[in-house]
Amino acid sequence: MALEKGLVGEVEHEATPETSACNYANPGVDVLATPVVVAWIEEAAMQATQGHLEKGQTTVGTVVNIKHMAATPLGMKVKARAHLKEVDGRRLVFAVEAFDEMEK
Repeated sequence: MALEKGLVGEVEHEATPETSACNYANPGVDVLATPVVVAWIEEAAMQATQGHLEKGQTTVGTVVNIKHMAATPLGMKVKARAHLKEVDGRRLVFAVEAFDEMEK
């Protein structure tokens, strides 16, 4: 299958002590770390393209522009979604968002 705009990928994870800001050089901050949000968004982008790439191909993020708008307490579930908006040769552009159980 070919890559076409409109593909959507989504993943869901729980904010745990291992994914907290404490483990990402921010001692005492027991909320979901921004680098983990970025990783989950990238995972959602990979999910969107799964089954649409040739054997042996994968995706890798090269530019990330997000706003981490609210803290997510540990124990909450987070959904990350990536919507493929543009295909330009090998360059893919995604619109991304993440939501915890309370808000975007």
